[in-house]
Amino acid sequence: MSTRTGAAPGGPPSFLAQLKQNGSGPVLVVLAVLVAVMAVLNPGFYEPPSLMAFLRNAAPLVILAIGQYFVIVAGEFDLSVGSLVGAQVVIAARLINGEEDRTWPVIALMVGFGLLVGLVNGLITTLLRVPSFITTLGTMLVLYGAIRMWTGGSPTGALSEGFRQWGRLGIDMPVLRQLPYALLIMIALAVVGILVMRSSYGRVLMATGDNDTAATFAGGRVWLVRTGAFVLSSLFATVAGILVGGFAGVTAQVGQGMEFTAITAVVLGGVLLGGGRGWVVGAMAGALTYQLLERLLVQLDMPSTLNPTIQGVIIIAAVAFAADRWRTRRGRTAPQTPAEPEPVGVA
Repeated sequence: MSTRTGAAPGGPPSFLAQLKQNGSGPVLVVLAVLVAVMAVLNPGFYEPPSLMAFLRNAAPLVILAIGQYFVIVAGEFDLSVGSLVGAQVVIAARLINGEEDRTWPVIALMVGFGLLVGLVNGLITTLLRVPSFITTLGTMLVLYGAIRMWTGGSPTGALSEGFRQWGRLGIDMPVLRQLPYALLIMIALAVVGILVMRSSYGRVLMATGDNDTAATFAGGRVWLVRTGAFVLSSLFATVAGILVGGFAGVTAQVGQGMEFTAITAVVLGGVLLGGGRGWVVGAMAGALTYQLLERLLVQLDMPSTLNPTIQGVIIIAAVAFAADRWRTRRGRTAPQTPAEPEPVGVA
């Protein structure tokens, strides 16, 4: 069973090994180019307060991308994360209704709800063998429909300041002015993501996306690790929803389209659609690249309506690039056809 982690004998894979084997090099190059272009067009963007504001706003997408990475690298999709973000914000506003003392109980309820959604997605996909595209598309529609029915299309209530602080505020510091809580949470979850993928669970998850039959024969519990990936995706989406609630309005449209943006970020980061290859750092870099590209379009006074077009182009280009690499690799590793034996006794 190949885990494709690029692990060196006797130790974890090095940064360069991960960069080479997981296809994350191109996105880091693009990110570096965008950073340079922004430095030329708007040097003030890199002043500490402005940069911290950018990272604070980028944190929800980065966290969503990490969660989506777990599912995609296992060979599945999760289209429900955007609607889950929206549902969590609307539910929180309705239940908290501006009361500070309800903040933490509601956050605990949100975590439980995210766990339940991920578990349902995972079990339907793995045990009932419904394609994850259909399962999570159905969950997305169910959540959107349930929220609209519950609120009548006009969410009510209000989030408390204690809830909003995680996405809006931070630690006051000199020079930076404020170190956003969202950035600290993003870094903490990134470390969690890296540690998960370096654990035995992460290696089985990667092997499952590569070849689930081989992973099964090797003793991996494929249905369990895939279900776990959906649970992780929903829990990360819940955290993203808490951060989004810090600066977004409470509307039925909160979170709409974020599932496609997260998928775009992941494939931009070199993660192979279909599973079996990718790096969590690459997915994070893809999310930051996408956010920086959006900011560049604003800097160039380009219309925001271009964003869906950009997402589509990125997904098509990334999939085409990955398919070409897969064909090339397959051509290199395909067994040679043995030469036919010459007839015996022929002069």
